[in-house]
Amino acid sequence: MTAEQLLLSKSAEAVSALYGAEIPASSLQLTVTRKEFEGDYTLVVFPLLKISRTSPDATGTAIGEWLVANCSEVGGFNVVKGFLNILLSPAFWTSKLSSICEKGDNVQLPSTGKTIMVEFSSPNTNKPLHLGHVRNNLLGASVSEILRAAGNKVIKTTLVNDRGVHICKSMYAWQKRFNGATPESTGKKGDHLVGDCYVEYAKMEKENPSVIDDVHKMLVDWEAGDPEVRALWQKMNNWVFEGFDQTYKALGISFDKTYYEHDTYLLGKELVRKGLEMGVFVQDPDGSVWCDLTSDGLDRKIVQRSDGTSVYITQDLGTAERRFAENNLDSHVYVVGNEQDYHFQVLKLILAKLGFEWASRIYHLSYGMVELPNGKMKSREGTVVDADDLIEEMYAQAKATSEASGKLADLPEEERDTLYRQIGLGALKYFILKVDPKKTMLFDPAESIDFNGNTGPFIQYTHARICSILRKASEKGLVPSVPEGVVPSSKEVRIIKLLSLLPSKIQEAADGLSPAVLANYAYELAKDFNQYYHDTPVLKESDRNLLSMRLALISAVSDVLKSAMRLLGIELPERM
Repeated sequence: MTAEQLLLSKSAEAVSALYGAEIPASSLQLTVTRKEFEGDYTLVVFPLLKISRTSPDATGTAIGEWLVANCSEVGGFNVVKGFLNILLSPAFWTSKLSSICEKGDNVQLPSTGKTIMVEFSSPNTNKPLHLGHVRNNLLGASVSEILRAAGNKVIKTTLVNDRGVHICKSMYAWQKRFNGATPESTGKKGDHLVGDCYVEYAKMEKENPSVIDDVHKMLVDWEAGDPEVRALWQKMNNWVFEGFDQTYKALGISFDKTYYEHDTYLLGKELVRKGLEMGVFVQDPDGSVWCDLTSDGLDRKIVQRSDGTSVYITQDLGTAERRFAENNLDSHVYVVGNEQDYHFQVLKLILAKLGFEWASRIYHLSYGMVELPNGKMKSREGTVVDADDLIEEMYAQAKATSEASGKLADLPEEERDTLYRQIGLGALKYFILKVDPKKTMLFDPAESIDFNGNTGPFIQYTHARICSILRKASEKGLVPSVPEGVVPSSKEVRIIKLLSLLPSKIQEAADGLSPAVLANYAYELAKDFNQYYHDTPVLKESDRNLLSMRLALISAVSDVLKSAMRLLGIELPERM
């Protein structure tokens, strides 16, 4: 039971005992006491005046006195203008610290019994992953881990968009202008080579707009199973898949299931056929199939072209049906940029019209774009920040910053190299995940690697600092523990309060699909620890019981930081 749950329950008992009124604990208003007042939690008394029929101060005093007399966890109270400020006893906080220490660094909330699928990444096989994909992947992976920690069964999945007009554009350019180039002959990763083809096609179409007709013919031939087109498609896709795998590995990204559009678009076409029979869709004279959503305040949406080929939403319809049927999902989260808000609005509406009751349980985690100091990225113009280059740049910056400090000179080269990658990736992931997903963000690699301020390296350094203290304590034979009778200071109580918030922060992050909740919680905890350590002796404390408690406290900080950051996909080194 949390401190809030305990006080709400006991306060409801107090109202019953004092005034003979049975009220649900959930109806009471309890907040964290503001810093300018003495107390841990504050009960708002005003809603109870119609029950007590006395003044706010008298009601608050009566409840406070009852709590002190009947609840051993309450150590005192004060009433300020109708607000009951409750102080929990030192014994409560030492007990809370012991409980936190027992949990270690792996907090798991009770099972909800729900199964949630999270789709993220879902790249096109016509270009390498770039900075926008990085935000998508980091959000998807972190949200998956947070939902799992919140007690859900989570299936991480991706849908590879490996067919369609955009894929044929790269294939067409390779045929016409790349003279049989391969990753081996060019020394390029396969996804980079195919990306070059996509950029080249944009130039070709600018020079001669009619080439789009050849591309559309290629798509029709692909759907008809033309052996030559299919062979080229398979070859170029394999190049891209190998490149993607390397990037995913570097970012620490994995999936439980992978779907491919070439397997799922036919499912959508079958739904289009059924939708026509149901009267959900209509076929125009040219053969194209549409869903008229004008009565719903939207417009007409094409679901199949006049030449019989499918569009994006076609395969999304079929894939959604298969996923809910195969996995008995309670909900499905799509991690996709906010430029697709309309697409998912339409998708849910069409699925509902097709009679799928689970359409209302589809959620679009709509995130803002990542912008650079010099503007937006454009794949077809080749002005993107490549994910592989970004990862290497973060490594290089982490290495330069760390070597400038001179603190790692005695570490073996292999350990230093691992540490630089941990710091670089930690900086990248934290900088992106600390921003609310809905917001557009500006990414600045130099700012993200700073060892001060609200950054990943600052939290990593804080953890390494704690590990250093604990190593020194161990060398002296000192063991973290929480002896009975130890009275924590107000600064220590503040840290214990912060530590105890982790489960509620996990739940808040899961409910809001926002890793930023945990990122900023970890920063607040790291910041408070550093201030506490600056003001309070730990290893120099002469009282052995107090020393043991302080070691337990900072060890708990280390565990909670690891728990929170692990859910962001960030490793915390033990030395920096």
